[in-house]
Amino acid sequence: MKYIERTNKILNDEYTAYIYEAYDIQNRESTSVKIPINFGDCKTFDWNIGVIYGGSGTGKTTLLREFGDLADDSFDDKKPLISNFEWLEPKEVTRLLSSMGLSSVPTWLRPFGLLSNGEQYRASLAYKVAKAKENDVILIDEYTSVVDRDVAKAMSNALQKYIRRHNKKIILASCHFDIMEWLLPDWTYSPLKGRVERPSRLRRPDLKLSLFRCRYDTWKIFKQYHYLTEDLNKACIMYVSMINDKPVAFNAVLPFPHGNIKDGYRMSRTVVMPDYQGLGIGSKITDYLASLYAAEGRTMYVKTSNPALWAHRDKSANWHMTTEVTQDKLNSEWMDKMQDADKGGMLSYRNAVTKSYKWIGPKSEDDTDIILFKNHVYKDVAQNQVSLF
Repeated sequence: MKYIERTNKILNDEYTAYIYEAYDIQNRESTSVKIPINFGDCKTFDWNIGVIYGGSGTGKTTLLREFGDLADDSFDDKKPLISNFEWLEPKEVTRLLSSMGLSSVPTWLRPFGLLSNGEQYRASLAYKVAKAKENDVILIDEYTSVVDRDVAKAMSNALQKYIRRHNKKIILASCHFDIMEWLLPDWTYSPLKGRVERPSRLRRPDLKLSLFRCRYDTWKIFKQYHYLTEDLNKACIMYVSMINDKPVAFNAVLPFPHGNIKDGYRMSRTVVMPDYQGLGIGSKITDYLASLYAAEGRTMYVKTSNPALWAHRDKSANWHMTTEVTQDKLNSEWMDKMQDADKGGMLSYRNAVTKSYKWIGPKSEDDTDIILFKNHVYKDVAQNQVSLF
């Protein structure tokens, strides 16, 4: 067994003298720490995610440094968060931040200093991951030590999906074990055990939400996190999703104007609280609601500019893309409008890349009372249980 040994000379004074006498310390000249190092097995298999875990003082940071220098981040608080990733194309940054579970558009436009602890941690993680060069091993110390445990789990789920999708390598040092089932690491290392272990039975835990009909006032909790106007049509049918009595997501549905599309409805708002982004809640709830509406002979449509939602729907057999407004098309249409549109038309034109989808998936077999317009079904009357995983 190989060891890393760190020795430090003690600068003696009246305080150290007290310790020597009170606790009968024999070695009064130096103090040392021996940390077992045994990562040889990592070279015998392919991997993407490794975790060095253990309590404070067990040598996690020292071991992490054996793989290279720890990455740093440098945010300019005068700039919006997204502008700090200047070495990437804007579209790449939106995909990166969304992949790290930081998909709230208003958050992208705020400076780093105005973000919550959880948002800052995700932003810092995204920065370090994006800065890594090809074939680099990304090293993250004190992983999730400063964030809420719900945030830690959501962030871990988002991170592991991104790392594996892009075939990167990352090693995280953490004193928390509750993230393991969400990170699904390829290997773990405990300084106390002194060996690489390959978890074989880890699986992502079941995550269940309670879905309620709710009143307009519930929108006040979520509106600051949506990228469109904070105004919401009061004709919307509104839903809130809860985990352990915490509101985590909001959906609003509007019927198409009479005669426009028969029995057609559109998802007007989908908002997930920042702490719970990265778990796929927005997509899962939207799919679930669409299947409930389908069971009642109604068709759900969705239009979005969010790249994270594009990724889900483009690969899903349950959604059919009906229209796509690309940047090239926008540029062409914009030039036409510049030439012949009146001022009001130009000002009302929204320069955004969007995709629209129609639900063609299955009809839910669950109780649909929650979506029916009868008996004023609200939170204290009806709810549905939704399983995400």
